[in-house]
Amino acid sequence: MAQRIDSSSNRLDDAARAGWLYYVAGNTQEEIATKLGISRQSAQRLVSLSVSEGLIKVRLDHPIGRCMDLASRLKTRFALDLVEVVPSDPSSQSSTIGIAEAAATEIERWLKRTDPIVMAIGTGRTLKAAVAQLTPMECPQHKVVSLTGNIAPDGSAAFYNVIFNMADTVKSRSFPMPLPVIASSARERELLHAQPMIRETLALAAQANVTFVGIGDIGPQAPLYLDGFVTDAELKALQKAGAVGEICGWSFDADGKLIDGLTNDRVASAPMPSREHSLVVAIAMGERKLPGIRATLNRRLVNGLITDERSAEGLLNLP
Repeated sequence: MAQRIDSSSNRLDDAARAGWLYYVAGNTQEEIATKLGISRQSAQRLVSLSVSEGLIKVRLDHPIGRCMDLASRLKTRFALDLVEVVPSDPSSQSSTIGIAEAAATEIERWLKRTDPIVMAIGTGRTLKAAVAQLTPMECPQHKVVSLTGNIAPDGSAAFYNVIFNMADTVKSRSFPMPLPVIASSARERELLHAQPMIRETLALAAQANVTFVGIGDIGPQAPLYLDGFVTDAELKALQKAGAVGEICGWSFDADGKLIDGLTNDRVASAPMPSREHSLVVAIAMGERKLPGIRATLNRRLVNGLITDERSAEGLLNLP
């Protein structure tokens, strides 16, 4: 084999050839070594060099690749700590498909930890669908606490409160919030929160290492309204005040600021845990929820998001 001048230019040429043979022509490193007249170890180093020097641009031609790209862009734009984007089903109008399964996977990842954690959980259709996907497990070292009350306006158990569903599947210590979702008055909420048992549950929620919440819209089909927690007049008052979404009953405007007064004076839910010291993950998708999701991210009410690719595209395209 002829002796070659060892220069950076020649080395990049060799790296380009090795990269092309590997990524484009589909050669093995052994085949590249034979064709270039070098050792297999040298071929491996040249292939790595072709990537590190930017000579090769790798594109993942698969729907998951696009989801990963969207997740990376969302993470950068909104300074998030966790983003999971799942493929969208063009034929489905579901507000839970895909993200419920992804949320279940993330919840299980935390519950599989050996060190004790406190997990706070919100309420709603999406979270209930996620909890339904959980694999039964034994994790008595963990505590799972509800952020919201579990009592519906008529005194029955709130249908979309998930703490009891979770307790059936995950054998951890569970802490429900024995309160109405929205109290009848600000004074009633104050009295309820003053009860020793409730104070301890609220304090535990504030210590959460990880939190999972849904985001509800404040449109005509708002979950708070459909489930009877607010009246038609109260819903219209929230809309007039600029509310675009809610988390655990807390309504906020397009800037992510909590609405002054109205039903927020009576929400019995725990405050959102700190995003500075813990992970708070929103699980939401769908065009109706985009204004609420964007407001949530802009205000950093959460620092994690699980959504689908259509919603991710919509968020990135919003001004």
